[in-house]
Amino acid sequence: MKAVVVGGGLAGITAAIALAQAGADVTLLEAKPRLGGATMSFTRDDLVIDTGQHVFLRCCTAYRGLLDRLGMGAHAPLQPRFDVTVVSPQRRARLKRGRVPAPLHMLPALLRYPFLSYPERSRLSLAALAFRRLKLADPATDEQRLGDWLESRGQDERTRRVLWDLFFISTLNVPGDDGSLALAGKVAQTGLLGDADAADIGVPALSLGELHGAAAERLLGKLGATVRLNTKVAAIEAKGPNEFAVQIGRTEEGEDILSADTVVLAVPHEAAARLIARGALPAETVDGWAGLGAAPIVNVHVIYDRKVMDLPFAAAVDSPVQWVFDRTRISGMHARGDDGQYLAISLSAADEYVDVPAAALREQFVPALAELFPAAREATVTEFFVTRERRATFRQVPGTARLRPQAATDLPGLVLAGSWTDTGWPDTMEGAVRSGLSAVIALHEQVDNEDAVSQLNADMNTVDSVREVRS
Repeated sequence: MKAVVVGGGLAGITAAIALAQAGADVTLLEAKPRLGGATMSFTRDDLVIDTGQHVFLRCCTAYRGLLDRLGMGAHAPLQPRFDVTVVSPQRRARLKRGRVPAPLHMLPALLRYPFLSYPERSRLSLAALAFRRLKLADPATDEQRLGDWLESRGQDERTRRVLWDLFFISTLNVPGDDGSLALAGKVAQTGLLGDADAADIGVPALSLGELHGAAAERLLGKLGATVRLNTKVAAIEAKGPNEFAVQIGRTEEGEDILSADTVVLAVPHEAAARLIARGALPAETVDGWAGLGAAPIVNVHVIYDRKVMDLPFAAAVDSPVQWVFDRTRISGMHARGDDGQYLAISLSAADEYVDVPAAALREQFVPALAELFPAAREATVTEFFVTRERRATFRQVPGTARLRPQAATDLPGLVLAGSWTDTGWPDTMEGAVRSGLSAVIALHEQVDNEDAVSQLNADMNTVDSVREVRS
């Protein structure tokens, strides 16, 4: 079987590996000069810079399975127990799960959380119990706005800003109150209220370029797949059942046409709407996902002449800073002879920052870091720069569940992949990997390959989780 995978992000990488392992003749096409999609790296002044700071949780079983297949599992360690330091200009707090079974594992930390009053803390159980009862598959759940639902469950403005926003802004990439209740409920049920260890945080110990792109290119080479970078697809045409022509944009030799039995279209939703072959899906379906919108993430990079933060990462409240990470070792900063510290601020739902000049962001965020970490007040900023992901995720607001398509299309052999498809998860690395597996499952089911489907089910961790993704 000749398979062409269009798009070299996590979804495309996952699909290409699964197809190659199943014996297909795979060609992976990526428009950029490297694999990884939104999770890639570049160099700047001898530093390795990730396009954005990404973390994962222990419950992200499909993503962790991909890391294992890439031979990178050891380079993405998980905390022994969920443990987050929350800082503000006035104080610090520590959210650490206890050694008791779920759903009580977070209760001791929440009851001591100093950023909330005792009455506010006592009302947290109202929302937690309500989250556990949510029916995520009910279309009406996705139509509800998270902030309105939380407020009706006793969560006042202060509680939403200094607690719930810590979890939901970074996963939904929209202002906390504006998120889809169904997607927030998925985060709460799976990560916060599921198994006691589900929310343990994993932070890559290598650059994303090494962890994903370079490792994927090596593995695909070993599997006999062809990887073509700097290769932009212009069109996909269906010639017949399981017969496709993939048109590459103009090259020095002219246009290039690849013939394929199957095509996995694993590009962002707007690009997929332009490339989808005629007859694959009704126009209203394509128009629906094309309207999912986009939400930005901005990363503010600050390098000091000395160490100013004594934590690997921290969350912030009562500050424009959301999450801040120590990137010193991963960036190779000390290898270039610099003894300072490199901090990266990750700003999700960053509409208010995405067009702000770097100089203005420096005026805001350097003092903000000094308020959170007193040692920064005496330190000198030696470098400051900003990276912007203008279309980091789709806009995960109410009403989007009905717009996200399934993997299979009406054309046998053509499937969709991407974290914007109907994975049942937010637009995250886990969602991207699940979408790639779901796309290959759909292809194998078309040819009734039960062995391959069973193996892919195992890669999703359980058969039930696959059914959930595709329900």
